[in-house]
Amino acid sequence: MEDANVYTQDGTVDLQGRPVLASKTGRWKACSFLLEGYEAFERMAFYGIASNLVNYLTTKLHEDTISSVRNVNNWSGAVWITPIAGAYIADSYIGRFWTFTASSLIYVLGMILLTMAVTVKSLRPTCANGVCNKASSLQIAFFYMSLYTIAIGAGGTKPNISTFGADQFDNYSLKEKKQKVSFFNWWMFSSFLGALFATLGLVYIQENLGWGLGYGIPTLGLLVSLMVFYIGTPFYRHKVIKSENLAKDLVRVPIAAFKNRKLHCPNDVLELHELDSHYYKSTGKHQVHHTLIFRFLDKAAIKTCSGESPCTVTKVEVAKRVLGLTLIWLVTLIPSTLWAQVNTLFVKQGTTLDRKLGSHFQIPAASLGSFVTLSMLLSVPMYDQYFVPFMRKKTGNPRGITILQRLGIGFVIQIVAIAVASAVEVKRMRVIKEFHIASPKQVVPMSIFWLLPQNSLLGIGDVFNAIGLLEFFYDQSPEEMQSLGTTFFTSGIGLGNFLNSFLVTMVDKITTKGGGKSWIGDNLNDSRLDYYYGFLVVISIVNMGLFLWTASKYVYKSDEIKDFSGGCVEMEAKALDTSPLTIQL
Repeated sequence: MEDANVYTQDGTVDLQGRPVLASKTGRWKACSFLLEGYEAFERMAFYGIASNLVNYLTTKLHEDTISSVRNVNNWSGAVWITPIAGAYIADSYIGRFWTFTASSLIYVLGMILLTMAVTVKSLRPTCANGVCNKASSLQIAFFYMSLYTIAIGAGGTKPNISTFGADQFDNYSLKEKKQKVSFFNWWMFSSFLGALFATLGLVYIQENLGWGLGYGIPTLGLLVSLMVFYIGTPFYRHKVIKSENLAKDLVRVPIAAFKNRKLHCPNDVLELHELDSHYYKSTGKHQVHHTLIFRFLDKAAIKTCSGESPCTVTKVEVAKRVLGLTLIWLVTLIPSTLWAQVNTLFVKQGTTLDRKLGSHFQIPAASLGSFVTLSMLLSVPMYDQYFVPFMRKKTGNPRGITILQRLGIGFVIQIVAIAVASAVEVKRMRVIKEFHIASPKQVVPMSIFWLLPQNSLLGIGDVFNAIGLLEFFYDQSPEEMQSLGTTFFTSGIGLGNFLNSFLVTMVDKITTKGGGKSWIGDNLNDSRLDYYYGFLVVISIVNMGLFLWTASKYVYKSDEIKDFSGGCVEMEAKALDTSPLTIQL
């Protein structure tokens, strides 16, 4: 039975910096305020904007298809890129809790401004009989200022709220470490609930009851969620900041290794520079022992006669870890590009199809994204409760399969989803040809539910892919930079959106060169989206090959020293990942 007076073993503290009791803080009790409070409402706010933004830009601000897709991608990219700054501030200066607190206020301010932008008469285009006048420069500027205020706020909330939740489980407690295996699955489940309400409810409200109400509801919800979050403050555990300047250390290592490039690296790792183990124990900092990956960086720790202090082995190993994560991160950009289609081209594709359900109700095109969410919601419990226990018996791995295997399965499902999207588009073009449809506003006599398989497959793929990526980058990041490590996940999504923006722009320019017909024109009934989807399938297959090669070289982070004698360090792989994969570069 757990002793009520036992403190957490991982050094976590309360807001005043005092050690916390394990029995009264953290775990699922603390996480409930995050999962049932903030995360669900924040996802509702984000997807309430993102899922239907392309329609607002085209119908209210009169942007063309390419411009609207590009602007949605650029804003989504900014939302997912700014967490790099927020994570750095949290890990290096003020911690996750206070970074989140300041950023959440900026996020709410952006939501309030956005609600004003679509509600206040002088800030929105005037409309009559369903036709809106062209927006003024001031109206456009205010609208986009609101959007990018939200992006700045997201920079401090996104990387810190999920890692703050994971911090509520003590890695030194076997019971809590086992509970933590399921944390990211249920974290994303909570996110999906918010996204489901946005794509089903908010999208309908925006198109039928007004954009002001459609943005006002999530704004109010976000305020309520923050109240719930702060009610849970007495139960939270906080990580102590142990690193002063992460960026400086990461940059210094490759520079030092380059300066020492002509020196011979000693075979005995004890000859490399490292501080005494008592230093790490007394300061509470995490010592990382030497590994054989990326040996060229070891030269940064060579002791020279120049008088310049070399990097420690620990700092070199942290740089090695970040480099390994970067290689995995690079091959996640194309999959993020595939997901960017959900809120852009999938929506525009849906606007051309028959959306009637009964005699009076018409399904909003953006609501089809709810099937991405529904398939996620159904798949997460099945994955956690059935797939993991089944595979655990087969492999002996507590996760069932390794995280990289999980990512690989997700990437394959995504490729299949885009291939299905291309096939459906071929079918749509045949119907267009059969009925001699030419006008961009003419409805194609083909049910919008033809788009259901591609959306559902992307949702199932995300159970493996998105959750796996978040867990991978948190789990595999160096101890002192887990917020910053999580931004590998967010920045990958951000750059995926920017990459999609770049691709649609370049494809449009190339296909219209010399008077040709654009694959992604304003009139989708006279475009070739099937070609663009096919192009995405081809580059995704190439990327999959690169992922398999990179994953086969990856070595998982190790926590414990099994033996240390005679200059040899033998690392024991973490119990949660027993893959024999290694990097030898």
